[in-house]
Amino acid sequence: MYVMATFEHTIFLELGISALERQNIPKEHILAVPLNTRTEQRKAFDNIHQADGISLFDLGAALATAFSVIGASVGFHLEWGPIIWEIAGASVGFVAGFLIKFIMTRKAKHNHLKKTKGKISELILIIQCESDQVEMIENILWDNLAFGVAALDLE
Repeated sequence: MYVMATFEHTIFLELGISALERQNIPKEHILAVPLNTRTEQRKAFDNIHQADGISLFDLGAALATAFSVIGASVGFHLEWGPIIWEIAGASVGFVAGFLIKFIMTRKAKHNHLKKTKGKISELILIIQCESDQVEMIENILWDNLAFGVAALDLE
């Protein structure tokens, strides 16, 4: 069996490894793998090869449709006619929707970064053990502030 856990590189990781060694888990069965963290900022706009699932254009398209219908309806009574006012309404609606979604997305990412500030998985700890030791190892890892723990049975 393998037990895996993610940790921030703190003294609790060292305490957890020491506790595992006191429970007769040999050093040869403990593997600590440091993770490379992201150094570049995330991109604001998606491209054809990579997307984060957040669309900046959906609200803009909906508002463009609504504003163009309103512009065309009102345009029958205005000087330039319905086509010009429909195009103007669509343009204003799209820009307004895009800006609203862009600001909301930036604020949500900023709030997410504030929540996770200082809480980044920096290391994966992998322990090879017998199936009767899994619960004890999981308890030790949770007590030493692991971010996540999983057990894998390869048999």
